[in-house]
Amino acid sequence: MSRRRRKGRGGEEESNEIDLTPMLDVVFIMLIFFIVTASFVKEIGLDVNIPPDIDAPPPEDAPVNILIKVTSSDEIFVDNRRVDVRSIKAIIQTKHAENPEAAVIISADGEATTATYVAIADAAKVVGVAATLVPVKKK
Repeated sequence: MSRRRRKGRGGEEESNEIDLTPMLDVVFIMLIFFIVTASFVKEIGLDVNIPPDIDAPPPEDAPVNILIKVTSSDEIFVDNRRVDVRSIKAIIQTKHAENPEAAVIISADGEATTATYVAIADAAKVVGVAATLVPVKKK
């Protein structure tokens, strides 16, 4: 199909082409809007101290750590006995008084909630003991 140009008023030729400048202006404004709004999104996360995987047994003279196990249903076990999350601070204080070199090792199931881990880690921090998370691997 051929394009025809008509003569308008005053002998000027009219064009059938569409001016894309307003559309490009809108696209650039939208681009600036999305860039500005995307820069304010911040990811909230939890820094977890996970040790590297080592299959070697600990040395003979290594201090006995405080092992706290968390099951998938958020039950907490210390020395193979079930304890309440409200008493975990007192248990850590007692164990730390017996062995000041010991650290808190939290062995948490992958299905356990983060709130349980945070409660244990906060209790250890209040006592002044470093807490390390060791995730349980599914077999």
